[in-house]
Formats: sequence, C-alpha cells, structure tokens
Amino acid sequence: MVHQYKNNGFNIVLDTNSGAVHVADDVVYDVIALFNRQKTEAQIQAELAPVYGERETADALRECRELKEAGQLFTEDIYEDAILDFKKRQTVVKALCLHIAHDCNLACRYCFAQEGEYHGRRALMSYDVGKKALDFLIANSGNRRNLEVDFFGGEPLMNWQVVKDLVAYGREQEKIHNKNFRFTLTTNGVLLNEEVMEFCNREMANVVLSIDGRPEIHDRMRPFRNGKGSYSLILPKFRKFAESRGQSRYYVRGTFTRHNLDFCEDVLHLADLGFRQISIEPVVAAQNEDYALREEDIPYICDQYDRLAREMIRREKAGNGFTFFHFMVDLTGGPCVYKRLSGCGSGTEYLAVTPWGDLYPCHQFVGREEFLMGNVDEGVKRADICDQFKNCNVYTKEKCKKCFARFYCSGGCAANSYQFHATINDA
Repeated sequence: MVHQYKNNGFNIVLDTNSGAVHVADDVVYDVIALFNRQKTEAQIQAELAPVYGERETADALRECRELKEAGQLFTEDIYEDAILDFKKRQTVVKALCLHIAHDCNLACRYCFAQEGEYHGRRALMSYDVGKKALDFLIANSGNRRNLEVDFFGGEPLMNWQVVKDLVAYGREQEKIHNKNFRFTLTTNGVLLNEEVMEFCNREMANVVLSIDGRPEIHDRMRPFRNGKGSYSLILPKFRKFAESRGQSRYYVRGTFTRHNLDFCEDVLHLADLGFRQISIEPVVAAQNEDYALREEDIPYICDQYDRLAREMIRREKAGNGFTFFHFMVDLTGGPCVYKRLSGCGSGTEYLAVTPWGDLYPCHQFVGREEFLMGNVDEGVKRADICDQFKNCNVYTKEKCKKCFARFYCSGGCAANSYQFHATINDA
C-alpha cells in the first residue's frame, strides 16, 4: 500500500508496510500514482513521456523499480499472521494508572471524569490500596524489569501525602524485586508549590501540566467550581516548574474544542511563554455538546496542523524551536511493529486502579461496570475482558485494514471507539 499527498510544497510518498517516506519530484510522484492504478511500465511511459520527456520518465521508472527491489516501495503486508502469533504470548502487566483522587478542585467543562467522580463517588485512594496496587503490578509483571505508574485523578495533588508514600514504597520494592519504577504525574497546577516541584524533579520521570492555551480559552473550559478562571493562578507555577526541569521531562497538555478551532494560536501562545514541550489534543465529546468537534470542522483543523508545521520549521531554523506531541513520529525507531499494530496495551499490559482498588482497562473506562476486570486484592477476575483487548488490533477493525495510517495510530483509542460505536473494535 502506497499513500501519496502534497503538503507545504512537497510531494510525499509513504510506503505503508515498510514505513519508508519519500520526497519525490513531479515525474516520480506521477509514476507512482499510475503504478497505484495498476498501470504497466509501458503504459506509464506512453502516458508521461509527452509531459516529462522520454529520458526523465524512464529514469523515474528505474528509480521506482530500484526502490521496490530495496523493499521501500510497494511492499507486501507480512504482519497479519505474525501479530496473531504475537498475541498468543503470555501477557504481563507493565503499567498502572493510579486514580489517586476521585476528586478535583476545578470544574472543566469537557472532563470525561465528571469533575473527578468517574460516574461514582468522590474518594481518595488510601496508602493501603495503593500499596496493594504496586504489589499487584510487581506480581503480574513477569520478568519485565521496567514498570510504569501514573498518578492520575481527578487531581492527584489533593492526595499528595499518599503519592509521596507510594513512591517511597515503590523505591523500596525496586531493590527487593529487581524492578525499576518510572513514576509520572498529571496535575492541573492549582496546588502546585515548591515542595511538590522539588519532589517531582527528584522522583517523577515525566509530569503533565494541564493548560489549554490562551487565557480566554483556558478559563472558558477549565474554571473553578465558582466559575472563576484558573489561568492566572497556574501559569506562573507551570513556567517555573518547566524551567526547573530544564524544559524537559514534562508536557503542557491542552485540549482544543469547537470554541478554539484555531488551536494553532494556543500552541504558539504556549511556545511564546517559553514552554518547549507542548501537546494540544482534540476534545472527545458527544455531538450534542456545544464544544464538540464536527465533521465539517475537519478541513479547518487540518489547515491548522499545516500552519503549525510551517511555523515550527521557521522557529526551529531561527533557534527557538519546540516539540509538539502529535508531530513526534520517529521514522527510524519508535515502538516495534507489533506494538504499533495493537495499540496502547489497555486492558492487557496497562490497567487503571480506582481509589478503592477496582481494576479497569484504562482510565477512560473507569466507572463503566461492564469493564470492571477485578481488584487489587483478588487480581483480574474477568479474563474475557482481557481477551477482548488482547485480540483488538488493526486487523480486527475493518476501517483500519486498508488504512495507510494504521502503523501510526494503531487503530485509535479503544475508549473513544466504545463511546461512539459501542464496541472497542471500531475506529
């Protein structure tokens, strides 16, 4: 499968199965397009020679032939059978999302967690439940040494002492079990202070700082419960925190909605404030919400991404570049092909833990009782749910099988699929 497109003055050719990306001149681009239409070399020569000349067309045909022989163009999909074998291996748990607090001090309008309550009650995770969660992770991690734990909410800083105690416990267990914990934290910044920053800089491999961009955009969607905006309170803290981490090992992470389709302005606003690690992602919301994205918005959103790409290139050349999360596609390394075809590992390698110790496939399934998998006392009791997620990959999704982007989005988010299609096997 070969995908072609023109962007910012470049002719781009992506060979889906090999991952090779080519920047082509016009004649090569047109030759590949005709190959895609099942034209023979003789037919292509006859059609393009009057346009580009006999020699130029012949040279382009030769280049395409060489690329095909080198396994970089028109390659075969050899992964469908391989991923089925890969999925038969024993699954180990490598990451937990600890819902350290089902409570929040903000009332974000688009929050899928209902102000931290997740379709249930407000609660803070106890040290005992958190300790059992880490024990569960160690016991179910097999011989995998590197484990990940994300402190999530709600707002995890509302249960800060338990966060610190669990990190200390995890560090003790590392030595006993020959494991290595990578702790991360997501925060809205309201309770961020010097002590939190110092601890995180010592113990947290990554910290996600929630901010939506321009003041009016942020305050509209991320107010306090009394309706007052939170931008002016959190911004100075976030700037200080990012600098204290050397502008690395963090992300300022925002959400764009129909109220700021010009989200490029929010990304650039954050970059102008000095942030160098930025993520602004599209909202996921029911279509009856006034802030939900609509199909007719897609062309404008695509144009925003193009505009952002041009500006990022300009700033990089000027020496003041920044990283944008959705543009981080590693063409030479990155996850193995099996990981790229099967997604994030939710429901198998990655689980979420509620404050009372229930296990769910990921944080976005918490509160949906049909996806309750077990608890930290008894472990996974619903192996059938695990099997659903284990067998979910791009080859089980009709929309993904013939999609050029399947190696990059891995079939999309299972939770989003379930929300809009009532199945995890859609896209």
